[in-house]
Amino acid sequence: MKIIDLVNKLGLEILSGNNGLDRTVSGGYTSDLLSDVIANAEANNIWITLQTHKNVMAIASLKDLSAVILINDNKPEEDTREQSNSEGIPILGTKEKAFEISAKIYELLNNNSKVNL
Repeated sequence: MKIIDLVNKLGLEILSGNNGLDRTVSGGYTSDLLSDVIANAEANNIWITLQTHKNVMAIASLKDLSAVILINDNKPEEDTREQSNSEGIPILGTKEKAFEISAKIYELLNNNSKVNL
């Protein structure tokens, strides 16, 4: 599934990194602990977090993540947004909590129509 498909299906806000919206998503990882993401996220995952600082983009780039979703209506810091645009790794936003958006993405990626999106 492409990032733009997730944006459209889940009503996510595009905060930066528009030139990466055609990236493919194969899974996701939800964590706010940066070392945990480094140790466990996989390439082409979408990272769900409340972290907004520039280190988010360093990790997203290091792990070749498809995108970052900021929960709870958080917004990226300006230098984070600039790095996202530079690297083509989208930062998306949602008002939802991590648990809620994680479940919806899981269901979309696994084609399970039992969950009401």
